[in-house]
Amino acid sequence: MKPAGLYGVLAEFATADGLLAAAREAHREGHFVEAYSPFAIEGLSDAIGFTRNRMPFVTFVGGLLGGVGAYALQWYSAVVDYPINAGGRPLDSWPAFVPAVFAVTLLGAALAAVVGMLAANGLPCLRHPLFEIREFDLATRNRFFLCLRPGPVGFDVGDARAFLEAQQAMKVWEVPQ
Repeated sequence: MKPAGLYGVLAEFATADGLLAAAREAHREGHFVEAYSPFAIEGLSDAIGFTRNRMPFVTFVGGLLGGVGAYALQWYSAVVDYPINAGGRPLDSWPAFVPAVFAVTLLGAALAAVVGMLAANGLPCLRHPLFEIREFDLATRNRFFLCLRPGPVGFDVGDARAFLEAQQAMKVWEVPQ
């Protein structure tokens, strides 16, 4: 059960190794974990339980739709809407369509990847509960943060705070919603 008005319990760590160890232990104990770091940390995604995302599939579908759409548009215009017999070639001369299909396939894939990334990250996010913690801006410079969030199973704020303090966190905050 999620405590009313609570986003989670946030802890600040001085080192990447401290964050990684705390994230592994928190995931092992079954907490819903979010980690914030100024740079990529090898093994952090596994430590917080991140498995896979759907971005390759979204990109593939965007490219497929772009390519099929470009081919269909060219085929319709050359065969159905305005057929012109130029030099005795067939109306459905697919080799002439390849450059445009290729370009639109890449464009569709790139646009789908960007839109999918924005949607998956919940962007644009003009207000996030963690932004209320004054020290959280250090996550982009030299500090490491771990947030334990209420999950579908019970969540005890006192236990979460005690767990993070036992992991040698520099400071622990309760983050309001």
